[in-house]
Amino acid sequence: MDKPGTSQPDGSRGFGLTVLQVLPRLETGGVERGTVDVAAAVVAAGGRAIVASAGGRMEAELRRVGAEHVAMPADRKTPGHILRNAGRLAELIRRERVDIVHARSRAPAWSARTAARRTGIPFVTTFHGVYGTGFPLKKAWNRIMTAGDRTIAISGYVADHVVRRYRTPPERVVLIHRGVDLGLFDVRAVSEARVVQLAEAWHLPDGAQVAMLPGRFTRLKGHAVLIDALALLQREGAVAVLIGADAGRPGYRDELMKRVQRRGLEGAVRFVGHCNDMPAAYMLADVVVSASTQPEAFGRVAAEAQAMGRPVIATDHGGARETVLPGKTGWLTPPGDAEALAQALDAALSMTPSDRQRMARTAVTNIRRNFSKEVMTARTLDVYAELVRERSAAAAG
Repeated sequence: MDKPGTSQPDGSRGFGLTVLQVLPRLETGGVERGTVDVAAAVVAAGGRAIVASAGGRMEAELRRVGAEHVAMPADRKTPGHILRNAGRLAELIRRERVDIVHARSRAPAWSARTAARRTGIPFVTTFHGVYGTGFPLKKAWNRIMTAGDRTIAISGYVADHVVRRYRTPPERVVLIHRGVDLGLFDVRAVSEARVVQLAEAWHLPDGAQVAMLPGRFTRLKGHAVLIDALALLQREGAVAVLIGADAGRPGYRDELMKRVQRRGLEGAVRFVGHCNDMPAAYMLADVVVSASTQPEAFGRVAAEAQAMGRPVIATDHGGARETVLPGKTGWLTPPGDAEALAQALDAALSMTPSDRQRMARTAVTNIRRNFSKEVMTARTLDVYAELVRERSAAAAG
């Protein structure tokens, strides 16, 4: 699998390309965040960034970085909508002289590939997750995400899946890990006032040792595993802070609360809801936990926490195997194993100050070298430039 160089995008590169990214909507999430980050990098490198979607709360942020938004029902999945969107995209490509189109989700990818073929420009996809393939039609629907001239995989775990499950030629798959915004996730950028405000809002007792699990309230995030591990730990002063929205499943949260009561942990578990200041939240953690029972495509929490110098405990599968360095930046534990998680928690909470500082330095260095937003966007722009050069050379030859 190809892995482009790590040159940094800036205006002096003379990038000069017009890039069209297509996704369903511009709400919050990893797909949307990656779209905005790449659009900003295109503009910073001297290019023009256009995004087509059904819109959403991140439109304003997109415009702030100098990109343009074109509204269309890219979130619609019916054959009629997909065909009409293909026509809209082809017209947009011709009118705006787009050099490359990049699709980030399945429904818009079907439209975008058709438009790219009609207009003769390169087509790129990003495989953001491991889609279910429970029946043949589902796999056929997913396969569009492997149909790009290059398919970007956000982790080695995803890249292996794309090659094995869909028999995609390895030379067409490019590994580009998701990137952490080091301007936000930097200890030096977080004021003490922000940290104190969260501690007070969450009623954290002085001297508490905090094990933090950020993630929406769904079963696959492993909240129950952490609760059971905390009960096994039996460590006075240890508090679990569960950050996240209900994700439309209030019954699951109620189930977790009952589990807390059965374990006798009423004073040791905080359900704090959504948090708008995750950098400050990580500063309150003595250890950050990602207890997902199913493999994460990348594992944003583990990467962000390391960028903030926090030790992490993640489940030993998926993208976490690429971001966490066992024994150096954290621990990996078997899926669903509360006892192993309790042992890792005990190790994390028992570290000496010097051990904690050493792990923090290694964690920050790991993320800055390998998983920054700058590395991600530079490698993506390299893919764009390479494909346009290939297309030009083919046309000239």
